[in-house]
Amino acid sequence: MNALRKKIYLLLASITLLSAPAKAQEGLYVQCEDTCTHIHGIDLSHYQGEVFWETIGDNSKMAYVYLKATEGGDRVDHMYQLNIDLAHRYGLKVGSYHFFRPKTPLNKQLENFKAQCKPRDQDLIPMIDVETKGGLGNEEFADSLTKFLGMVEDAYKQKPLIYTGTNFYNRYMVGLVDHYPIMIAQYNQNEPILSDDRDITMWQYTGKGRINGINGYVDKSRFLGKHGLREIRFRH
Repeated sequence: MNALRKKIYLLLASITLLSAPAKAQEGLYVQCEDTCTHIHGIDLSHYQGEVFWETIGDNSKMAYVYLKATEGGDRVDHMYQLNIDLAHRYGLKVGSYHFFRPKTPLNKQLENFKAQCKPRDQDLIPMIDVETKGGLGNEEFADSLTKFLGMVEDAYKQKPLIYTGTNFYNRYMVGLVDHYPIMIAQYNQNEPILSDDRDITMWQYTGKGRINGINGYVDKSRFLGKHGLREIRFRH
């Protein structure tokens, strides 16, 4: 059955490529990982729909995947459990992330994340997605974020990876997460540089990546400098 699904997917992908305008085809699958030796991975959620994990597992260029588990105090990504089970089945290193809502009670958010992000299922440290102040003032936001990160660290006995964008970090997060590994989203050709020149572990370089096994776009990231997969492995 898996072989049949894979053949159907590849056939559909070929049809889509052949029917696309010439300009759209040009360089469609020629991306960073096709021309470099960096360590690459993806992150995804239910927005990607059904994923052909057996096809992704065959792609040796993708070393890891971060899956959305939860958001705020009560939202659970409905594809999370299926995705994490299949990602493991097909040999990927998997981590889970929580979308942080600064105004939502922190204990409620932590319990929501813990209910889904089980240590036994994790190959990579938890990731906290920080993209909004939720209407809080700068000091209130800083207090909420630092408390929550401490709670996550206590719960999982290791520091989480922080995900945010260049502009958001520069405006609101300088000095708040100095001792945490960080993934920065910046969608252009230049490696990100933050206003405080702090070290960046990972770079999410596109939100419109393509990969066999996923219909539509997917976020892609890679390690920067001498950083590598060992640094974000979950310590059991």
